[in-house]
Amino acid sequence: MEGGEGAPPGGRREARRPGPGLSARSGAGSAQRSRWGLLLTGVAGGALVAVYAVATPFLTPALRKVCLPFVPATAKQIENVLEMLRARRGSLVDIGSGDGRVVIAAAKEGFTAVGYELNPWLVWYSRYRAWREGVHGSATFYISDLWKVSFSQYSNVVIFGVPQMMPQLERKLELELAGDARVIACRFPFPHWTPAHVTGDGVDTVWAYDASTFRGREKRP
Repeated sequence: MEGGEGAPPGGRREARRPGPGLSARSGAGSAQRSRWGLLLTGVAGGALVAVYAVATPFLTPALRKVCLPFVPATAKQIENVLEMLRARRGSLVDIGSGDGRVVIAAAKEGFTAVGYELNPWLVWYSRYRAWREGVHGSATFYISDLWKVSFSQYSNVVIFGVPQMMPQLERKLELELAGDARVIACRFPFPHWTPAHVTGDGVDTVWAYDASTFRGREKRP
């Protein structure tokens, strides 16, 4: 037979068109990929929000009457603080205790140490660190604004302050502390008090002030 049985004229064959089943499977695959894309986008977005929520308190200042940013104390600063506390005993408070490293170091030296910090994330982290270091029985942390706390019960006060807050804090401590108290300032000195001892260099400088000296000063407005 001319052209062979069932062969179209000229030897051409018709292109096979995809059946309806193939189109349906392709559409289902696209929809599934779209759903996975949305899911992965949601997971990534949620992770970023969680990281931001956890990291932000460690990198930005907590809300305070005077801005007191969280800057972790260096090992040398802590060493200098402990040097100023040598031969002293009694209770200790760290004003704006951050991640708790000063309080924990003092507790290891035998002090009953307390930290006040407005940022709750840092307080919870400090409590965890104290538990991990085995001093949770003598290192306590509170969520509180330093301007709303009385420090009259403490014999040793540590502050990593900023210049803007030091004059106001001077007046507060003059009114509240007992005559045998010692105040240790890190990074910035108090503007009107005369330190009894100074140690360290640069950002690691630490100033120690005795209440028996600064409480005798004439009251300032």
